[in-house]
Amino acid sequence: MEYTRPETYLEGAVLYIDKPLTWTSFDVVNKIRQSLKYILGIKKIKVGHAGTLDPLATGLVIICTGKATKQIMQYQDMDKAYTAQIRLGATTPSFDLETKEDQTYPWEHISTEKIKKALSELSGDQEQMPPIFSAKSVDGKRAYVMARKGKTVELKPSLVHISQIQLISENLPDLSLHVECSKGTYIRSLARDLGSKLDSGAHLSGLRRTRIGPYHVEKAMLVEDFIKNLKLL
Repeated sequence: MEYTRPETYLEGAVLYIDKPLTWTSFDVVNKIRQSLKYILGIKKIKVGHAGTLDPLATGLVIICTGKATKQIMQYQDMDKAYTAQIRLGATTPSFDLETKEDQTYPWEHISTEKIKKALSELSGDQEQMPPIFSAKSVDGKRAYVMARKGKTVELKPSLVHISQIQLISENLPDLSLHVECSKGTYIRSLARDLGSKLDSGAHLSGLRRTRIGPYHVEKAMLVEDFIKNLKLL
């Protein structure tokens, strides 16, 4: 990806960042904002992200600065692509590794044919139930905040579209999938639904966002490289 001079970010720029593991999307925004403020010697600059990526996921996050923040909705509406690691035979309350396993299930009956059949049934339009450990708003509060406090969270299913879902590899009970989907799709929920269709349980054990619309993670930069480049200018 091409770098630009610091002053350009005041007017407006779009950055393609490869988010590291354990960082939130807001961590990326804050780090870039603070770096720009320090290097430009300013007190304020608009910086925002075009779509949340879970802390336990890596991959492409689009960051907008200055007047380019007006384009955020445009990027949020684009379809996404992911590489997902799924473990069969157990569920977690968060549908991923944020929480510990709460139930275990047999998985020895699962075959490649059953997996491919289940994946085909998960393609197309789906009524998907979001995880309670998500950024969905419930009575003005984030669902994950209430869930982490042990409170009951009631969410409604959302209509999403899975345009492509392919089995990359399997080493049971672990699977690797390629998924292309609409905005608002939770890959954690997809993992949960896959386990159910296989008469087992499942949770997401790893996730990488590889594409947003026409923008690919291969052309994204690391946060530390962005900062290093700023310091050299």
